[in-house]
Amino acid sequence: MSSAILVWITLASATSAHEVLPTIADMRADGDTVVFDMRLSMESFIAGIDQDRVADTADAPQAATYDELRALDPAALEAAFADYWPQMAEGITVSADDTPLELTLIEATASETGNVEDGRTSSIRFSAELPAGAETVSFAWDRSFGTIVLRQMDVPAPYDGFLQSGEGSGPISLAGGDQAGALKTFVNYIPVGFDHIVPLGLDHILFVLGLFFLSTRMGPLLWQVSAFTLAHTITLALAALGYVTVPGSIVEPLIALSIVYVAVENLFTDGLSRWRPFIIFGFGLLHGLGFASVLAEFGLPEGTFVPALIGFNIGVEIGQLAVIAVAYVCVIKAVEFSKTGAESRTAAAAYLVAMLVVIALIVPVSGMAPDLTGDLMPLIATIAILLGLCAASVVVGRFDSYREMVAMPGSILIAVVAAYWCVERVFL
Repeated sequence: MSSAILVWITLASATSAHEVLPTIADMRADGDTVVFDMRLSMESFIAGIDQDRVADTADAPQAATYDELRALDPAALEAAFADYWPQMAEGITVSADDTPLELTLIEATASETGNVEDGRTSSIRFSAELPAGAETVSFAWDRSFGTIVLRQMDVPAPYDGFLQSGEGSGPISLAGGDQAGALKTFVNYIPVGFDHIVPLGLDHILFVLGLFFLSTRMGPLLWQVSAFTLAHTITLALAALGYVTVPGSIVEPLIALSIVYVAVENLFTDGLSRWRPFIIFGFGLLHGLGFASVLAEFGLPEGTFVPALIGFNIGVEIGQLAVIAVAYVCVIKAVEFSKTGAESRTAAAAYLVAMLVVIALIVPVSGMAPDLTGDLMPLIATIAILLGLCAASVVVGRFDSYREMVAMPGSILIAVVAAYWCVERVFL
């Protein structure tokens, strides 16, 4: 199990390096041409990173190439992108009334180099000539290019799409009127919120596990989750509406500190104190600002803002409930044996087998390992550690072994990782 813990801490510390973010594309008709303005990471495309399968460039096989490109000055990166453009253009399909159009790169503007430890967002502009009488335009690009937010500009009721996994836009009327309805927008944003928790939000996963480790009883868990949900819903809405703006350099370390607090408090109490729900509410306000930073990367559609916001928030809640459900399934037998002080070598063996199966997903011993993306690794390692702790608790045959050998060690590990994050986000 020690190797799983080492993998977990190593991968957890890398999750904030160079996160792969959606590309933002603004599309507008300009006379007899259609023009696309994109905000994107040039380095990720030039390096050939599969942005559909990787959540952080540090997890990609091309990480070294990405880092070299990230260190280039703007002029050099712009030249490198110009050389790469013909290859990228082959992966983009823009059609007018089902007629494929030829794409022309107008300009590529790289941002300043800055701190190479941070991601860099640059911009490109390309266009295509429209055939006479064209009424619709459709857009699609290669799955490996990742998620794209495509927004139609300068028309009434504009199209606004969040396209994932090689999904195409379908025909978009050049005159406007293709704005998604409230229901479709609501449904489309649920997976966006879920993805931000599972598998991308390891910090939020650890916070929820910290709440879970206080007590597996429904009462304390319900009070904590309710306070957390209410709070992050409030700040998520306020931040998304532009009423509250707090820099990520402040929010992210505070989120890490909130995880440390919850985990450390678990070590000194085994029940819900009177003040803990209020403290969790305060921490929920912070996490809501963290969720809002995700939405800020690509914005919310103006005409269907509320359905999109609600859909995203529900996706977040489903992700949190999924974390709790998986944790509960993992520990349920350990909790049962802990209540009676009984031991079970059979249960311990079952836990160890389950842990080894999960670890096999990390260690490439089968054909399925290459299909695992880097963003899943910390989550898989977390499950493996939890199963290992449960195995130890059921074999000792001691009353309250779950708290002593699962909840408390788990809380300590969470506190250590979150404390490292806090230092990293402030000083490194």
